[in-house]
Amino acid sequence: MIYISHLFFGFIMSYVGLLPPGMLNMTTVRTTIEKGKKAGFLFSAGAASVVFVQASIALIFANYLNNHPDIIEKLKIAGIVVFVILAIFFWIQARKKFKAEGKQKQGNYFLTGLMMSSMNMLAIPFYLGLSAYLGANGNLILEQPYITVFVIGAVLGAFALFSTYLGFAKIIINKAQFIAKNINYILSALFLVLALLTILKVLNVN
Repeated sequence: MIYISHLFFGFIMSYVGLLPPGMLNMTTVRTTIEKGKKAGFLFSAGAASVVFVQASIALIFANYLNNHPDIIEKLKIAGIVVFVILAIFFWIQARKKFKAEGKQKQGNYFLTGLMMSSMNMLAIPFYLGLSAYLGANGNLILEQPYITVFVIGAVLGAFALFSTYLGFAKIIINKAQFIAKNINYILSALFLVLALLTILKVLNVN
């Protein structure tokens, strides 16, 4: 059950984190519509592969922090900062008028997905903040082999999300503005709640 729970947390965290229409998932949609499902599948596989590295770095760093009790309180403060930043980020995204990515060029779609996903600078802080929060609450074991199981779940979650966009490409491209606005508001509220809960725990400890 412990392995299943870590796989589940990794899957859900990755799926929800990539849920709002953005550069990666909307490029999946564009690629699918313009070049076909095979091209969209290759792009999705490339983009999801990078999540393995991003989530691994985040959890290894979270594990290091977890093994040094002297900085646990600082870790909690850092988690609050990350949650607030994410809440503000998704709020700003919700307020902006969403534009889908432009026309895709012919080429190696797997490599394109790999490179574009590598440019997602928000990924590592996202996984670090949430994994540290779950670890501090005893929901995650931040050591091997549980880290690897979690990371595999994160990769599967990313690929599942991209596949969802791929499967509903035509519907999503027509509803992108509505979807982006509402999902980003929901995620903004979610991270604000997590920030407030963490603040309350820090105050109770002190």
